[in-house]
Amino acid sequence: MKTKQFVLGVCVALVTLAAAFAGSADEKAVRDADEEWSKVAGAKDLDKTVAFYADDAIVMPPNQAAVTTKDGIRNLWKGFLDSLQDISWKTTRVEVAKSGDMAVLIGTYEMTMKDGNKDKGKYCEVWEKKANGKWKVGTDMFSSDLPAQPATSPAPGAAEKK
Repeated sequence: MKTKQFVLGVCVALVTLAAAFAGSADEKAVRDADEEWSKVAGAKDLDKTVAFYADDAIVMPPNQAAVTTKDGIRNLWKGFLDSLQDISWKTTRVEVAKSGDMAVLIGTYEMTMKDGNKDKGKYCEVWEKKANGKWKVGTDMFSSDLPAQPATSPAPGAAEKK
């Protein structure tokens, strides 16, 4: 009887260890993918940058409507890359779902515009593990740490001139 309990205990320990290893392997894989994504964006490679998104991805940039199409995401990134001198980001936290098919990454970004203006902020990404085992970004949201710019007021009487 003690032998069965011992074997059962070893099996439970191995299953737990295997699950922990799978989780850490998924965490490493998604961290590596995000790091590579930052590198290709920093190199201003538009095709490789947008290739990190899932086909049904959504991007939620600050002060703009959500972008929900591949063409829209491509156009958004084209505008970014055309106006940037450099961009980079670094993941600071990863949470992988117990199922191993989804991960949330949180981190910080820095970018410098061609006009010399700098921005830094934070992001939250939801990555999805696809059937082929590759990780793709399903949701991408980011916002600046800089103070919001005040809205400009319309000229006096502008509202009456409809």
